[in-house]
Amino acid sequence: MTNLLSDVVFALVEILIGLAGGLAVGGGFVAFLVVLDIIPRLVHLSKSYNSIHLYEGAVVTGVMVWSTLDFFDWQLKLSPISTIYIGLMAGCFVGMLAAALTEVINVLPIMAKRLGMDGYMMWLLSAMILGKVLGSLFEWLVF
Repeated sequence: MTNLLSDVVFALVEILIGLAGGLAVGGGFVAFLVVLDIIPRLVHLSKSYNSIHLYEGAVVTGVMVWSTLDFFDWQLKLSPISTIYIGLMAGCFVGMLAAALTEVINVLPIMAKRLGMDGYMMWLLSAMILGKVLGSLFEWLVF
């Protein structure tokens, strides 16, 4: 009887810790999107002002769907062609998110000015993009 009670208490503690961790991560994600105005910046960069509700709905739906699927250890068996498409779309999203974040906090102009590279902004951007692409390809193909 004591063993059963300790198992139930242990399971409840695990549930509370899992929920607390999920709330902390979710709260951080929402704070990131809200405080830094990520979605409005994405709308501004893509010049799709009439679609702001679609962006918000896509973020919420994506978080809910993929979190739920992660709970059930769901696996998707796709052809290599479809994984290329999904990877391309995910890369576009991450790239636009990074561009919006960079625009919000003005990282590149400040960094270029401090490094004395004001006239070389295009080269700086090209080097960053090329480094990201080559690093990703190296990780995917070698590892």
